[in-house]
Amino acid sequence: MSYGQGGPPSQWDPWKPNSEQPWTAGASDPTPDWAALAEASESRSRRRRVFLIGGGAFATLAIGTAVAMAVVSANDDDKPNRPTSSLPASGDLPSASGTPSFAPTSAPPPLDPKEFVSSKAKDTAPNGPDILFPGTQLTMGSTVYKKAAKADTTTCAGAVQGTLPKVLTDNGCTRMMRVTYVKDGIAATVGVAVFDTEAQALKAKTQADKRSIVKALDGSGVKPFCAGAICRSTTNSFGRYAYFTITGFTNGKDVTKKDAQVFTTGDGLADFAFQQISRRGQAQASAAANQ
Repeated sequence: MSYGQGGPPSQWDPWKPNSEQPWTAGASDPTPDWAALAEASESRSRRRRVFLIGGGAFATLAIGTAVAMAVVSANDDDKPNRPTSSLPASGDLPSASGTPSFAPTSAPPPLDPKEFVSSKAKDTAPNGPDILFPGTQLTMGSTVYKKAAKADTTTCAGAVQGTLPKVLTDNGCTRMMRVTYVKDGIAATVGVAVFDTEAQALKAKTQADKRSIVKALDGSGVKPFCAGAICRSTTNSFGRYAYFTITGFTNGKDVTKKDAQVFTTGDGLADFAFQQISRRGQAQASAAANQ
């Protein structure tokens, strides 16, 4: 019998919905032909395997072509491969984990001003009574002293008295500068002895005693003072300079311990001498540092 209306029976496809199943021709029993169905299924499976194998081969070919193109691009003439022998050795390559090191730096130590007034070799700036004691007056606190006579000699022994001439001569004094200041009947002379070295000046200071006295310098309106009267004196040194003061009354009166102003004047003038010698060293040190 036929199934359906007119025309040949439709082919059954188990993968196609609603397709008709084949029946055995002329059979009165509507039982499916299972052998035919199995053969048809095997035929379709072989076609699918061929398709899958062909598709895989095509994909493999495409991937191989892409790799070949990439290799050709990497070997382009514009970007030639460099042989490994032209690359730096691993020891020459910078270390990513290394810490850069720098040579330690430090500022040079400041120059010592005292060194420039401690030896003849370094103390080369011009010098003299008007350089060491400039101007026409000296202000100490609220008191202004007038600058009077000044003197400068290389014969140190002639500018001092008592035991000081021998002390200066034995230690090689090369110059003696003196300046006198006066105020309200009080006069003071400061004398600065110059030596070649600090050791000589220090030795002269050590050897000086109570009778080692610089000569009071009169003149320029100041009458002789401390010629026979008792006056007050000081001795000190700094660098290659030893400095001395003598202070007294212009009227010839003796100085006593109660005359505080005489002591103040002498101490102030000695301190001013120290400051001027120190400033001399500072100026020369500064000039040397800026060269």
